[in-house]
Amino acid sequence: MRQSFALLALVLTGLVAGCAKFSADGGMDNVARDVGQEAGADLGRSVVKITSVEQAQQARERVSALLAEPLSAETSVQVALLNNRDLQAAYNDLGISEADYVQASLPPNPGLSLMRVSGSGVADFQLGLVENILNLFTLPRRSAIAAEHFEHARHQAVFTTLRLAVDTRRAHIRAVAAQQQVGFLDQARATVDQAVRLNARLGEAGGGDQLDQAELAAFYAELSAKVARARLTARQERESLTRLLGLWGGDASFRLPAELPPLPREPDTMAAVEVDAINHRVDLVMARHDVAALAKSLSLTEATRYVSILQLSGIVNNEAANPLTTSNADITRGGFQIDLSLPIFDTGEARTRLAREQYMRALNLLAAKAVNARSEARIAYDVYRGTYDIAKFYRDRVLPLRGIVSKEIALRYSNGVLAGEGMRVDLFKFLLDARTRITANAAALDARRDFLLAAADLQAALSIGNTSSGGGGEAGPVGPSSPM
Repeated sequence: MRQSFALLALVLTGLVAGCAKFSADGGMDNVARDVGQEAGADLGRSVVKITSVEQAQQARERVSALLAEPLSAETSVQVALLNNRDLQAAYNDLGISEADYVQASLPPNPGLSLMRVSGSGVADFQLGLVENILNLFTLPRRSAIAAEHFEHARHQAVFTTLRLAVDTRRAHIRAVAAQQQVGFLDQARATVDQAVRLNARLGEAGGGDQLDQAELAAFYAELSAKVARARLTARQERESLTRLLGLWGGDASFRLPAELPPLPREPDTMAAVEVDAINHRVDLVMARHDVAALAKSLSLTEATRYVSILQLSGIVNNEAANPLTTSNADITRGGFQIDLSLPIFDTGEARTRLAREQYMRALNLLAAKAVNARSEARIAYDVYRGTYDIAKFYRDRVLPLRGIVSKEIALRYSNGVLAGEGMRVDLFKFLLDARTRITANAAALDARRDFLLAAADLQAALSIGNTSSGGGGEAGPVGPSSPM
């Protein structure tokens, strides 16, 4: 009996020695490394799980330093990674998953059974040590399944981090574009205001035309309404960015650049966007870990199909001397007890079929994700190249030609009295040109914004997939739009 207890203790000791241990960083070093590989070293260094007052203070100081200057797209992402509490909650989910993994790697605690019966001059004492043998046998497989789930959770943390980075970059582009649109319309309105004032002075001097005055006043009113709408849009876009940055109070008064970044000299050329998406997308990595975990779970279910309960008990029984019998000495006995389930009604077929269907479902979802990833990568690159060509055409052709036309019309309108009959331009044509010029400039700004959004979408398609509905801001469809 002593040998049985010693053998059981030895087995338990070996299993405990093979248990998983909590990592010093809760898996965050790997998260920061993966984020750095996908989004750049600067962003990788901004991946921090705040677990102490000192870390919170360091993050706060870093955020304050970044807010001291106008926020670029990259510095906005750094602020979001340091300050967004939803992201910190996602890192807590990773810690929860690690705790589950460590817990799953531990062998079940043995049970201790004590029994004492006395009466009629006899005392019976029984001690039993109970251990679930089935759980011990399946511990390595269950630990391997938990390890796959932990890897899934680690990549989920990477996914959430990259998604926040993409959503923040999108929100920054939209906020700057909306702010720039307000500035452009304000300038246009100021120009029209000067014409209105000049025409009013001419009218006071008796040289103006009431119809011209009314036309200019109406145009100025239209522009004022468009400026008000643009300012509302700018406030909404800025607030979307503020939420992602996790800012409030005085920090919400951060500054943005005056205008969007210029177009690059040449767009990026990618010959194998599909391969890049398949090899790097985090959602595919998570799906692969799901399939691996379910494969191990199916194997475990098939191995334990007929036996769901298997317990081994070591028993020591001590019976005191009984003066009512011929036994005048204590009697000690030892042995063991095995408990197992009999597969009479539940043969395990339902559990096996469930596990098999879950595995096949995950396998089919992985294949579907791979197909979708290829398609998303192709269309993201097509949109990226298409929006670049459109923005470049506005910059190099439309705006220069529109500038020449506007300059000539303004010259002829200003010198209408001195110009010949065929060279004169009336107010109607002058106002029509002003509207066309404002529309062209607004469309050019939208085209540049759409290209920058397409660049962010392309990066997302190659790293995390389509997240246009995630985060705190909506990307929306890419296409020309105009406040006019």
